[in-house]
Amino acid sequence: MADKRDYYEVLGLQKGASEDEIKKAFKKKAREFHPDLHPDDPTCEEKFKEVNEAYEVLSNADKRARYDQFGHEGMDAGFGAEGFSGGFTDMGDILENIFGGFGFGGGFGGGSRSTASAPKKGADIAENIVISFMDACNGKKTELKINRMAVCDECKGSGASSGTSAEVCPDCQGRGTVKTTQRTPFGAISSTKACPHCGGKGKIIKNPCSKCHGVGRTRAVKTVSFDIPAGIADGQIIRLNGQGDCGINGGPAGNLNITISVRPHPLFTRDGYDIHCEIPVTFTQAALGDEITVPTIDGNVTYNISEGTQTGTVFRLKGKGVQKLNRTERGNQYVKINVEVPNSLTKKQKDILKSFEESLSDSNYAKRPSFFEKLKGLKEKFNS
Repeated sequence: MADKRDYYEVLGLQKGASEDEIKKAFKKKAREFHPDLHPDDPTCEEKFKEVNEAYEVLSNADKRARYDQFGHEGMDAGFGAEGFSGGFTDMGDILENIFGGFGFGGGFGGGSRSTASAPKKGADIAENIVISFMDACNGKKTELKINRMAVCDECKGSGASSGTSAEVCPDCQGRGTVKTTQRTPFGAISSTKACPHCGGKGKIIKNPCSKCHGVGRTRAVKTVSFDIPAGIADGQIIRLNGQGDCGINGGPAGNLNITISVRPHPLFTRDGYDIHCEIPVTFTQAALGDEITVPTIDGNVTYNISEGTQTGTVFRLKGKGVQKLNRTERGNQYVKINVEVPNSLTKKQKDILKSFEESLSDSNYAKRPSFFEKLKGLKEKFNS
C-alpha cells in the first residue's frame, strides 16, 4: 500500500472535508483528467481511475471512517475484527469487552454494532461521461459500461459450491458471537465478542464456490441504459438508484452516480438556460439594415437588423434557449452584433470611402458630436 497516494491528496482536500467539498473536488478532478477530454495525454486514464477510487471511498461514510482510522490497509477485504480473529478494532471494542457485562458497552462503543451477517448496502459507483453541447441542450438516451460487484451467478450469492450450502458454525451455534471470561483487576468479567471461527457470520462454508471463492459476489461488466434529460448542465450528476455494487447478505444495491461533462460549442456559450452567440455583419449591412441568418440550437432563423445598427448591439430571441430541466419552459437566446471593418482595400475602394465620408455631416452620427463637445469643454477647462 506504500505506493498509493493519500485519497485526500488525490482530490486536493484536507482531512475532515465536508461531503459537499468532496463532491465539488471530485467533479473538478474528473473533468481535469477525463481521458475523453485529453486524448493526447496517456497519463490521464490512470489519474482518472485514481480520482474515481478516492471518491468511491471518501463519499461512503463507512469506508471513509475505516480509511481515516487505518489508511489504505483498512480498504483490504476482510480487514477489521474478522481479519484479527476476533481482536479489537478500536478503543470502544476494548472497553466494551471489559465492561460490556456491566452495561457500559453503549457508552464506550457507540451502541450496538452491526454483525457480519447483517444485510449491508452495496457501495456507490462514481462514473463520468462526456457529451456534446447539443446533447446537453436536447437530451438523449445513452449507454454506459460499468464495472460493478454483482451476485455470483455460479452460487447465486450463497458462497458455497454447487450442491452444498453453508453450515451453522459449531462454535457459536449460528449466533455469530461467543462469550468469554477474562480475569481483570475488577475480577472475572464475562463478555461477548465476534466468533473467531466464523468471523461473526454464524455460518461456515466448507466448500466455497470456485468462482467467487466463498464471497458470494464477483466483479462483472454491465451495460446500463439511461436518459440524459434536456437542459442538463456541465458538472451535474445523474443518480441511478440500485445500479451500484450489489449488497451484502441480501442488503440493497448501491447507486450509480454519473457526472456529466459537456464539450464546448464553436458558436454558442451557455449561461443557465440562456444561449449567447456573436454574429459579424458588414459595415453596409449595419448602416442600411439587412436580413441576417442567425444559428440557434433548433436550426437557423432569419432576423432583420435595423438601419444604423451599432457594434455591440444585443437582440433577444425569446424561447430559443435551453429547455429548463424537467420543465417545458425554455430560456432565451441573446445575439450580439459585431460590425466588421473591411481591410486590405484597393485604391478605388479607399477613394469611394473617402468620398462617402466627405458627404456625411454630424447629423449622420449619434455619438461623435456629443463626444467632441465634451472633449472641447475639457480642453477649455484645462487651459483656463
